[in-house]
Amino acid sequence: MRHRASMRPVSIPHPAMPEGDWGDCFSITTSASGLTPEIAARQIMGSRPNWVVRLMLMRDFLMRPFGLKSGMHEPDNADVIGIFPVIARDNTSITLGLNDRHLDFRLVIELEPTSGEQTHIHAITIVKRHNIFGRLYLATITPFHNRIVPAMLNSAYAA
Repeated sequence: MRHRASMRPVSIPHPAMPEGDWGDCFSITTSASGLTPEIAARQIMGSRPNWVVRLMLMRDFLMRPFGLKSGMHEPDNADVIGIFPVIARDNTSITLGLNDRHLDFRLVIELEPTSGEQTHIHAITIVKRHNIFGRLYLATITPFHNRIVPAMLNSAYAA
Protein backbone atom coordinates (compact mmCIF):
# COMPACT_ATOMS: atom_id res chain seq x y z
CA MET A 1 0.00 0.00 0.00
CA ARG A 2 1.37 3.42 -1.01
CA HIS A 3 1.13 6.10 1.67
CA ARG A 4 1.03 9.81 0.83
CA ALA A 5 1.31 12.80 3.15
CA SER A 6 -1.94 14.35 4.29
CA MET A 7 -2.91 17.38 6.36
CA ARG A 8 -4.00 16.79 9.96
CA PRO A 9 -5.36 19.15 12.62
CA VAL A 10 -2.97 20.68 15.14
CA SER A 11 -3.86 22.31 18.44
CA ILE A 12 -2.73 25.85 19.21
CA PRO A 13 -1.24 26.53 21.70
CA HIS A 14 1.25 23.71 21.16
CA PRO A 15 3.82 22.54 23.74
CA ALA A 16 6.70 23.21 21.31
CA MET A 17 5.77 26.91 21.27
CA PRO A 18 2.98 27.79 23.71
CA GLU A 19 2.92 31.40 22.47
CA GLY A 20 2.47 30.28 18.84
CA ASP A 21 -0.52 31.72 17.00
CA TRP A 22 -0.48 29.64 13.78
CA GLY A 23 0.14 25.99 13.06
CA ASP A 24 -0.38 23.06 10.76
CA CYS A 25 0.48 19.39 10.57
CA PHE A 26 1.20 17.03 7.69
CA SER A 27 1.52 13.31 8.33
CA ILE A 28 2.64 10.21 6.49
CA THR A 29 2.66 6.55 7.48
CA THR A 30 5.74 4.41 6.92
CA SER A 31 6.87 0.87 7.56
CA ALA A 32 10.53 1.97 7.79
CA SER A 33 12.21 0.23 10.70
CA GLY A 34 14.62 1.63 13.27
CA LEU A 35 13.20 5.15 13.10
CA THR A 36 14.07 7.75 15.67
CA PRO A 37 12.84 11.34 15.54
CA GLU A 38 16.33 12.50 14.51
CA ILE A 39 16.63 9.92 11.73
CA ALA A 40 13.18 10.89 10.42
CA ALA A 41 14.01 14.62 10.57
CA ARG A 42 17.31 14.12 8.73
CA GLN A 43 15.62 11.99 6.08
CA ILE A 44 12.85 14.56 5.55
CA MET A 45 15.20 17.57 5.49
CA GLY A 46 17.51 15.73 3.09
CA SER A 47 14.66 14.85 0.72
CA ARG A 48 13.95 18.23 -0.82
CA PRO A 49 12.92 17.94 -4.46
CA ASN A 50 14.89 20.22 -6.81
CA TRP A 51 11.92 22.56 -7.27
CA VAL A 52 11.84 23.09 -3.49
CA VAL A 53 15.55 23.94 -3.43
CA ARG A 54 15.04 26.51 -6.20
CA LEU A 55 12.04 28.06 -4.41
CA MET A 56 13.99 28.35 -1.16
CA LEU A 57 16.90 30.06 -2.93
CA MET A 58 14.49 32.51 -4.56
CA ARG A 59 12.79 33.18 -1.21
CA ASP A 60 16.14 33.82 0.46
CA PHE A 61 17.14 36.27 -2.29
CA LEU A 62 13.82 38.14 -2.17
CA MET A 63 13.63 38.32 1.63
CA ARG A 64 17.25 39.32 2.33
CA PRO A 65 16.50 43.09 2.06
CA PHE A 66 13.80 42.71 4.75
CA GLY A 67 16.13 41.09 7.28
CA LEU A 68 14.53 37.65 7.25
CA LYS A 69 17.02 34.95 8.17
CA SER A 70 17.73 32.70 5.22
CA GLY A 71 19.31 29.77 7.00
CA MET A 72 22.13 29.81 4.47
CA HIS A 73 24.64 30.62 7.23
CA GLU A 74 24.66 27.61 9.52
CA PRO A 75 26.23 28.14 12.94
CA ASP A 76 29.64 26.50 13.36
CA ASN A 77 29.63 23.30 15.43
CA ALA A 78 25.92 23.67 16.14
CA ASP A 79 23.37 20.90 16.48
CA VAL A 80 21.49 21.41 13.21
CA ILE A 81 19.37 19.32 10.89
CA GLY A 82 19.24 20.70 7.39
CA ILE A 83 19.53 24.43 8.04
CA PHE A 84 17.58 24.48 11.31
CA PRO A 85 19.01 24.34 14.84
CA VAL A 86 17.72 21.61 17.14
CA ILE A 87 15.72 23.20 19.98
CA ALA A 88 14.63 20.06 21.87
CA ARG A 89 14.46 16.29 21.51
CA ASP A 90 12.99 13.32 23.32
CA ASN A 91 12.12 9.70 22.48
CA THR A 92 9.11 10.59 20.34
CA SER A 93 9.91 13.98 18.81
CA ILE A 94 12.58 16.45 17.77
CA THR A 95 11.98 20.20 17.55
CA LEU A 96 13.84 22.43 15.11
CA GLY A 97 13.41 26.16 14.81
CA LEU A 98 14.53 29.72 14.32
CA ASN A 99 13.66 33.02 15.96
CA ASP A 100 13.53 36.17 13.88
CA ARG A 101 12.41 39.73 14.48
CA HIS A 102 9.34 39.15 12.27
CA LEU A 103 8.35 35.65 13.37
CA ASP A 104 9.55 32.61 15.30
CA PHE A 105 8.87 29.12 14.08
CA ARG A 106 9.21 25.54 15.22
CA LEU A 107 9.15 22.35 13.18
CA VAL A 108 8.33 19.32 15.28
CA ILE A 109 8.93 15.87 13.79
CA GLU A 110 6.90 13.50 15.91
CA LEU A 111 6.73 9.70 15.66
CA GLU A 112 3.56 7.83 16.56
CA PRO A 113 3.85 4.03 16.42
CA THR A 114 0.76 2.14 15.28
CA SER A 115 -0.45 -1.17 16.62
CA GLY A 116 1.16 -2.86 13.62
CA GLU A 117 4.58 -2.49 12.05
CA GLN A 118 4.01 1.07 10.88
CA THR A 119 4.76 4.52 12.23
CA HIS A 120 2.92 7.79 11.65
CA ILE A 121 5.37 10.65 11.09
CA HIS A 122 3.91 14.07 11.87
CA ALA A 123 5.58 17.27 10.63
CA ILE A 124 4.08 20.00 12.81
CA THR A 125 4.82 23.66 12.08
CA ILE A 126 4.13 26.26 14.77
CA VAL A 127 4.64 30.00 14.19
CA LYS A 128 4.54 33.09 16.40
CA ARG A 129 4.09 36.21 14.28
CA HIS A 130 5.59 39.35 15.85
CA ASN A 131 4.44 42.09 13.50
CA ILE A 132 2.69 42.91 10.24
CA PHE A 133 5.67 41.78 8.18
CA GLY A 134 5.56 38.37 9.89
CA ARG A 135 1.84 38.13 9.12
CA LEU A 136 2.32 39.15 5.48
CA TYR A 137 5.27 36.80 5.05
CA LEU A 138 3.35 33.85 6.47
CA ALA A 139 0.28 34.64 4.33
CA THR A 140 2.51 34.79 1.25
CA ILE A 141 4.41 31.56 1.84
CA THR A 142 1.55 29.41 3.19
CA PRO A 143 0.43 28.17 -0.27
CA PHE A 144 4.03 27.12 -1.00
CA HIS A 145 4.48 25.64 2.48
CA ASN A 146 1.32 23.55 1.91
CA ARG A 147 2.99 21.98 -1.13
CA ILE A 148 6.58 21.81 0.11
CA VAL A 149 6.04 19.94 3.40
CA PRO A 150 3.97 17.10 1.89
CA ALA A 151 6.41 16.89 -1.05
CA MET A 152 9.32 16.44 1.36
CA LEU A 153 7.43 13.83 3.41
CA ASN A 154 6.45 11.97 0.23
CA SER A 155 9.99 12.15 -1.13
CA ALA A 156 11.36 10.74 2.13
CA TYR A 157 8.75 8.12 3.00
CA ALA A 158 6.14 7.43 0.30
CA ALA A 159 6.61 3.79 -0.68
